[in-house]
Amino acid sequence: MLDDEEYVDIVKDLLEQDSVNQMKRYRQHYDVSTFEHCLSVSYKSYKICKKLKLDYVSMARAALLHDLFLYDWRDNGVHKKLTDKHAFTHPSSALENAKKITKLNEKEEDIILSHMWPIALRFPKYKESYIITLVDKYSAIQEMIQFYKKYSLRNNGDVFFKRVSKLLSNINVEM
Repeated sequence: MLDDEEYVDIVKDLLEQDSVNQMKRYRQHYDVSTFEHCLSVSYKSYKICKKLKLDYVSMARAALLHDLFLYDWRDNGVHKKLTDKHAFTHPSSALENAKKITKLNEKEEDIILSHMWPIALRFPKYKESYIITLVDKYSAIQEMIQFYKKYSLRNNGDVFFKRVSKLLSNINVEM
């Protein structure tokens, strides 16, 4: 993805930001950093939007920042009420942090704020916002599968994860 010159040109200023690079310190899903996750979601979403002739520039930028919350979400309090949990609050934290490093348009703000739909009940306003909700979940599932392939599928593996992995590879978007 970082060999795609057009994509890199779109997000280069963000990749140079200290706060974006701080995401490398935090684990997102399994053994994938928040930075790796956001970069993957950003690039996949960019490719989909470009193919569909949607706003791939806003998508690439907002998707790179969609989890810019900069804390270990596993330490986010066990006794909080449901709507105070990370899944519901981190889009607002990410938006607040993103606004500190770049000017966002309305679509970019919506992409960041609504990426957890339908878990968080912020309905997406734009096609691009719906796309990130799907790509974010797809990437999280890919990260889970990669983790279990790496650690659980040794010694002939587990049939379930092999089947799920095969299913996901069959529905993979052509990049």
